[in-house]
Parts: sequence; structure tokens; C-alpha cells
Amino acid sequence: MNRTTTNPGTILMKLLSIAAMAASALLSANAIAAVQGVVGPTFSLQAKADYTSQPDGAQIYTWGYGCNGAATLQAYTGGSGPAPSCGAMQLPGPTLIVTEGDTVSVTLTNNLPAAAGNTSILFPGFQLTSTSGGVAGLRTQEAAPGNPVTYNFTATKPGTYAYYSGTQSDLQIEMGLFGAVVVRPAVAPTGSARAGCTSGSSSLASFAYDNDATCYDREFLFQFSEMDSRVHRDVLDQVTACPTAPCGALEVTMEPYRANYFLINGRSMPDLMDAPYSAAYPNQPYNGNPQIHPGEKLLMRVVGQGRWQHPFHFHGNHARVLARDGNLLLSAADGTSLAGPLLFTIATVSGQSVDAIFTWSGKGLNWDVYNHTAGDGSVCTPDANGYYTSASSPPAPLTAPNYGEWCADHLKAIPVTPPDPQIVANGQWYGGTPYLGLNGFNPVNLPPGTLNQNPGAGYAYMWHSHNEREITTNDVFPGGMLMMLIVQPPQFPIDETQ
Repeated sequence: MNRTTTNPGTILMKLLSIAAMAASALLSANAIAAVQGVVGPTFSLQAKADYTSQPDGAQIYTWGYGCNGAATLQAYTGGSGPAPSCGAMQLPGPTLIVTEGDTVSVTLTNNLPAAAGNTSILFPGFQLTSTSGGVAGLRTQEAAPGNPVTYNFTATKPGTYAYYSGTQSDLQIEMGLFGAVVVRPAVAPTGSARAGCTSGSSSLASFAYDNDATCYDREFLFQFSEMDSRVHRDVLDQVTACPTAPCGALEVTMEPYRANYFLINGRSMPDLMDAPYSAAYPNQPYNGNPQIHPGEKLLMRVVGQGRWQHPFHFHGNHARVLARDGNLLLSAADGTSLAGPLLFTIATVSGQSVDAIFTWSGKGLNWDVYNHTAGDGSVCTPDANGYYTSASSPPAPLTAPNYGEWCADHLKAIPVTPPDPQIVANGQWYGGTPYLGLNGFNPVNLPPGTLNQNPGAGYAYMWHSHNEREITTNDVFPGGMLMMLIVQPPQFPIDETQ
């Protein structure tokens, strides 16, 4: 295994210019809004050791699942962003993407160091139909060195699920042996074709469950975990002391547990806001980089993968919970209406998944976020819910620059004096300006040399852990579980298939 180092100057630059970097990453064409992962139903994985990086320059000895050979990757074509990949080891493990009804087969090869002993995978939410190979373990069939194991199960229900090691789980999950399973519905619901979804302009838009009300325009997976670097150092010391079998069992003190690195999708801020599959993080391919257009529905797939509960707090709106652990929350009265709560913080319980829908329209700001003025010819005809969409009469064109606008605020002037657009702290990254899009702000009018953080003039909202220590990296702010949601103007493209 090769251990790399990070230039301290690079780290300092990241910390000093975090706002600019965040906006740049979020607005780049490299962003991908679809769930990143590998497509089944047959998977060949391995457990392997390597290093993962942190923004403070630390290289953390880590175990992780990875692809054992070629894999079918989630569609990702065109554009100039990094090509998708599935390495021999990654944190978190490859997201396994299957379809409802699939017979899923996962073969696991144990390529961990000799001192690690056996390993395995549990698939909570699924009933194994059979296993083959490996050796008997306490909770499931295990992969011993040189003796792979294959797990077979049927993906009976759509939803988001965790998978993780069932062997010495307290240690092996801490070391990084976990990942997620996404099960997509076999067919779209038979009701209205896109019940409640906005424009149909997103090529990857679909339904989360077999229910009309669960349609979405974009999706993103958020896996929350933490690390205690002391545990990882102890494991490395013992592994190094016994390079070949036979070795005694690892003896690592897990308590008191003092996590000092806090991760979303295997990265800490600002790294998690860089492009997916970036060469800078060869063993941490997934990012945290959500973007939407006004009125679109973002399916938030949230999984707690660590020992601790992390309060995932999101600004801009509440989110409607659809399901927990793949169980759709429906009204007892009719059995079809959504009954999940509206939340502004999702508690990421260990091993639990939550699917929720988030959307943004500018409703509640009490001014026209598009800076429309009387006589400018702009139109905002409310649909039944008060928004300008294809359900309005007449329908809003899909290319309308104010698609999804909250019509009650159409033509309303901003009730306060806008900030000076030449002041970086306020003017360009409010998020953007008080206005969405270029009607109210033209960056080309800025003096030469002015830092243009947000050329799309979108709204930026912080999405983060609501535990203050968890937005640090090794006790230094900013870092950890912190990212930004960007609400892009409708005319600003979000390429989620590149």
C-alpha cells in the first residue's frame, strides 16, 4: 500500500478561501446529482486496506469494500468531469444499485491483512435466500482469506438500505466496512405520469417507491460516519506487527471513543464539495454536492453509518419524510397518502436510512426572487398549489426562466436595500444576491479582478451537522459534516448525466 502526503500550503489555501472553493465546486459542470455507484444485480466486491485523506493533511489507515474486477457503473456520460470508477477499496463501499424484484448476488473476497481475520457483509432489510463458500460466522457466513463467500437475496422493496460488516462489527465498521444499497421500483406507478414533479426536464427523474406521490427530479445519497484516528493507528500497529498468518486476534480498545473526523460520503468539508471521482481522493470517490432548480424535488437518501447519531440539518425548507429503512410511511385512513413528518433536521440513527423529499421555490421570502417589475412582460400563473409550473393554466413552458416561482410574491419588490454586489461577503454569495438569476445581477459589470464566486447567482444554503463539534476536522473549524446546497436559476444547467 502506498501512503501519500498532502502539501500543507494546499490545506491552508483551502481553509482560507473556503467560500470561494465551495461556490466554485458547486457551480462546476463536474457536479452530478444522480446517486453514484455500481449497477447490479451481480456484484463482485473485496475488503481491502488502504489510506483515506483528510483536509488537515492526515492520511488515515482505513479498511473498505471495493470492486473486485470490472463493474457496471451508474450512467455518467459526456461533460468534462472525472470519469466514474470503482476502485479496489473505497470509503464508503460501492453503492449497490438494483431494481425491485432483482435476484441480487454479492461475492465478497477477503483481501484484508492477515491480522484482520475474517470479514463479512450483513444486508439488513433483506432476507438471504442462500450463501455459498466462506466459513461459518457468528452472524452470517464469513469470507476468510482465500475463501470468498457469495450472498444471494431478492430486492423485494424499493428504498435505501445500509450494508456493513457482520464480523467484529464495532471495529470493522469503524475501520470503514460499510456502504449502501439503492433499490429502484420495477415500474413507474400507474397513476398520473409524473404526479407532482415539476418539469420532466431531468432525464434521471423517477419514483422512489411504488406510489405516485414519491416522484422526484433529482436524487442524492448522504452517508454519515465518523472516525477515531486513535483506533485506526492501533489497528495499523498490530497489522504491521503480524504481516503473515497465523496472527492473534486484534485487540483494540474501543472505549472511550473520541471521534475526531466527521464524514459525509467518506469525505470532510471542503473535500466533499469537490467533484465525484476526483483523482485527489482515489479511495473516496463520492461527494456531497447537491444542486436543484426552483420547484424541483430532491430525493434525499440519508443513511447513518457510524456509531453516533448525527443531526443532519438543512436550510432553505423542511423536507417531507417518505420512508424509513425502505418502509413507506402512509396514512392509515386511505393507505396511499404520504404520512411522513416535515423535518428540518434528520437524525442519522446508526444503520437506519431515511428517504425524504426537499424542494425550494422562494416561498416565504416575501419578494420576487427573479426581480420582475411591472410592465416587463413576465408571467406567473399559479397552479393549484400556488406555483408557476406545467400544471398552471396556461401551462408554464419548461424553458420559462421563472419556472417554479411562488406566484404570490410575483412583482413584489425586495423590502430591504440589497447588499452592494461588489462586497464579496454579501453581494455575490448571499447565496448570490437577493435575486435568483441574472435579472437582478450581472457579474460582468463588476470591476476587473473582482472575485466572482457565483456566476449563476443562485441561492446557497448550508447543509451540515447540527452538532457544532462535527463541523470541525480534528477539532479545527471549518470542516467535517458541512456542505452547501445551491439552488440554481432555471436557465443555469445542472448536468447530472456527465
